[in-house]
Amino acid sequence: MNITDVRIRKVEKEGKMKAVASITIDGEFVVHDIKIIDGEKGLFIAMPSRKTGEGEYRDIAHPINSNTRDGMQKLILNAYEKALEEGTLE
Repeated sequence: MNITDVRIRKVEKEGKMKAVASITIDGEFVVHDIKIIDGEKGLFIAMPSRKTGEGEYRDIAHPINSNTRDGMQKLILNAYEKALEEGTLE
């Protein structure tokens, strides 16, 4: 699996969520609404989720293993940092 494109959108309201990312996988599959969050230990990503009937949030799409999640997070956060430096957040 190769992430072939990363797009970052700025979040307008103040808070822990800094931006939202979309990734394209192998030029054929897109995952939208990956949140970039500023937590106690720094930036991290949260996968798209929805609220269940019980009020809990469950991921809609997510990596199966930690190596994939780590690689995905690194690419997304690098794209976010680059967009901040260049002033190109949408």
